[in-house]
Amino acid sequence: MQSSTVFITLWLLLIVFSVLSPVTEAQPPTYRDHVCPNTTTFLINSTYQANRDTLLTSLSSNGSRGNGFYNTTSGRNPDTVYGLFLCRGDLSTSVCQACVTFASTDISRRCPVEIAAVVWYDECLLRYSDENIFSAVAEEPATILFNIKNATGTEIPFDQLVAATVVMNMNDITTQTENKPAGSKKFATRETKLSSFQTLYTLAQCTPDLSGSGCSRCLQGARENLPNGWQGGRVLSPSCNIRYETYPFYNLAAVSPQPPPAPEEEKQNKSNRIPVLVASLSAIFGLAVVFISAFFIWRRRNSRDEENSQEVQLLGLVNEHSRETFNGENGERSQEFPSIRLDVLHAATNHFFDENKLGQGGFGPVYKGTLADGKEIAVKRLSETSSQGLVEFKNEIMLIAKLQHRNLVRLLGCCLEKNEKLLVYEFMPNKSLDVFLFDSKLAAQLDWQKRFNIIKGIARGILYLHEDSRLKIIHRDLKASNVLLDHEMNPKISDFGMARIFEDKNEANTNRVVGTYGYMAPEYAMEGLFSIKSDVFSFGVLLLEIISGQKNNGFHHLEHGESLLTFAWKLWSKGEGMELIDQVLVPSCVASEVLKCIHIGLLCVQEDPADRPTMSSVIFMLASDSTITLLCPSEPAFSVGRAITKPAEPISDDGVFSVNEVTISNFSPR
Repeated sequence: MQSSTVFITLWLLLIVFSVLSPVTEAQPPTYRDHVCPNTTTFLINSTYQANRDTLLTSLSSNGSRGNGFYNTTSGRNPDTVYGLFLCRGDLSTSVCQACVTFASTDISRRCPVEIAAVVWYDECLLRYSDENIFSAVAEEPATILFNIKNATGTEIPFDQLVAATVVMNMNDITTQTENKPAGSKKFATRETKLSSFQTLYTLAQCTPDLSGSGCSRCLQGARENLPNGWQGGRVLSPSCNIRYETYPFYNLAAVSPQPPPAPEEEKQNKSNRIPVLVASLSAIFGLAVVFISAFFIWRRRNSRDEENSQEVQLLGLVNEHSRETFNGENGERSQEFPSIRLDVLHAATNHFFDENKLGQGGFGPVYKGTLADGKEIAVKRLSETSSQGLVEFKNEIMLIAKLQHRNLVRLLGCCLEKNEKLLVYEFMPNKSLDVFLFDSKLAAQLDWQKRFNIIKGIARGILYLHEDSRLKIIHRDLKASNVLLDHEMNPKISDFGMARIFEDKNEANTNRVVGTYGYMAPEYAMEGLFSIKSDVFSFGVLLLEIISGQKNNGFHHLEHGESLLTFAWKLWSKGEGMELIDQVLVPSCVASEVLKCIHIGLLCVQEDPADRPTMSSVIFMLASDSTITLLCPSEPAFSVGRAITKPAEPISDDGVFSVNEVTISNFSPR
C-alpha cells in the first residue's frame, strides 16, 4: 500500500514537472519563409558544397552561444562560404540551439544547390552566402507577414500607436548599442496599453555585428514596410526584424530582468534553498490536479492564439509549401497564404501588356498571365484611381483564403511590392457570365441545360458561404459579372471584396452601403440592413436575368417603365411566364423547369426578407420535380423603373418625379 502511494506521488510529480517545463523547448521551430535564388547554383560534390556543409555543421555546434548569435566562414577563395545565425533575444540557449540545429539541416534540404540562402523561423534565422555578409546591412530579400484579423476596439489610433512604439523600440536598441560592448544583443521589446483590456506587444532586433547606424537603417526600412490596419504584422529581413501583435508572442519574463541580489541576500538565499525546495514540492504535490487542469486550459487558449496569429505572406519568395499549393500539387491549402513575386507576375503578363487585359472594373484591370510552367492565371491589379482600396484588398484575402468550394473561384496568391497590390486567381477561360448572357451573339452558346446548371452551381456556392463553410459569409455583391465560367461553363462565384463575416444574429447594419445597383435588396439599399436574405434577393435577380437574357439594371419594358422583376411577376401571375424566356432558349428549354425557376426567382425577390427562402430551400426546390407545390409570391415591391412620358400627354414640371432617390455606393463590375 505504501509503495503504491509513493508510486502515485512520483507519477503526479512527473506530470506536474512536465507541465511546468517550458513547452517551447520540446517544439520544433516554426517555419516562416526561405529565399534561395536558383540563378546562382553550385555543382554537386563541388568544393563549395563541401565548404557549405562544413559551415552549417559549425553553426549548429555553436547554437548554444549565450548571446544567440554566431558568424563564421568555411574554406578559401574562391569557394569561401560565409554564414551566421540569429536567435530571438528572449529565448533560452537550449531553444536557440534546437532551432539552429534544425535550420542547419532544413536549409540544405530547401536550398540543395543554391550558393546563397536565408531561412526564417519564429525562433531564429540562419543565412549563408559566397559573399562577405558580416557587418553589412541586408534589407532584402524581405518577407512581410500579417495577422488576418483587423485591429478593432482600441482607444488610440492603432496604426499610429504601432508606428510610435516601433520607433521607441528602435531607440531602445540604439541606446543599447551605445552602452554595451560590440557584439552584444541588439534586441528590444515593449508593451503598450491599447485599452483597459488590450495590450500591444512589439519587438525589434538586429544582428549584433551591425553598427548602431546600420541597425537603425535596417529597422527604418523594415518599419516602412510594416503592414498597417491588422492586429499583428512583421517584417523579416536578413539583418533585422520587427513584429507587433495584440497578444504576447515572446517570453515576457525573459525580457524583464531583475536586478542581481546583493552579497548578503545571496548568502541568505543559499541558506534558505532547502526549506524552500521542500515547501515548493509540497505545494506542487497538493496542487497537482489544479496544474493539470490549468494545462488543458492553457492548451485550449494556446490553440486560440494560434488561430489569432494566422498570418498572410505578402512579400518575398513563395515558400515551399505555398509553392506546392500554387502549382496544384498539394490537396490542402496552406495556412501561410502564398505570396508571388512581382517579377514573376510581370513576366507572366508581359509587364501587364494591354493585349493581355481581360477586363476593367471598379477594383482595376484584370490581366491574363502564363507562368513559366505553362499554368494560366488571372491577375487583378488595384489601380491608383480605384473606387476600392486596401480595405477590399485585405477583405478578399482574409475571406477567400479560408474558402474552398468548386463553385467559388480559387485565389492562388497575392503580391504587395513596389506600391503594387495584386491578387492572383485561377484563370477562367470563358470569362464571366455577363459576357455571354447579355450579348446577342454569344447568348446562343448558353442553351437551357447549361443555364440551368449555372443556376444550380451558383446556388450551391452561396449555400456554402451561408451555411457550410467555417465562416458564415454574406457576399453582398452577387451579380452576373462576378460569376466566372470555367472551360466547361461551370460557374464560380468571385470577388469577395465587399463580403462580410456574419455572426450568429438575424441581421446586421452598415453605414457604408456597397454593391451594384439593381441587385441590392430593398432593406439593404434603403436602410443598410443586410443578412443572408440579402444574398438571396441578389440570387433571385440573377436567376431572372439568366432566364430572360436581360439586365435588371436598366430594364424598361415598352412604355410602362417596369423593372425586370415587376415584368416577370406580371407575366407569371397571368400564366404567361414562358414569354419571359430568352428567345435563343426556345429550342432547348424544358418548360416545367423554366417556370419553376421563374417561380423560385420571384420568391427570392420578395420585399420582406422573411418571405424569401433560404439557399438550402432554394437548392431543394431546384432539385425537386415539377410537381412540388411552391408558395405564391407577391409582387416585388422594390421595382426600380423610370417614368416614361407619352408625347400626347405632356406634363408640367410639377408632375416630373424621380423614382428611388436613395443614395447608394455604386461600384462598377470588375
